Amino acid sequence: MRKANDKTLKEAIEQMLQVYKIKQRYDETGIISSWPELVGKSVANRTKEIFIRDKKLFLRIESSVIKNHLVLMRTEIMEKINNGAGSTVIEDIIFL
Repeated sequence: MRKANDKTLKEAIEQMLQVYKIKQRYDETGIISSWPELVGKSVANRTKEIFIRDKKLFLRIESSVIKNHLVLMRTEIMEKINNGAGSTVIEDIIFL
């Protein structure tokens, strides 16, 4: 039986991330590591560089065809990332 002040492990971890102000960085690392699941392995394999700075996702894509496709899907990708994180982690995608 849970007491009134007991927390789930998930709640405790989220509180810790907030207290130490590392939630944003944690979310960013999760996005980068889950890039293949977000866009598929064929796109991920052609992603030569990926990093996040100031809520902007920077991508260097090897294929111009895939790059153009991602440009068209920019809004959908940002929504998918932010919905998965439960907050606005990415506000823009920049193609290098």
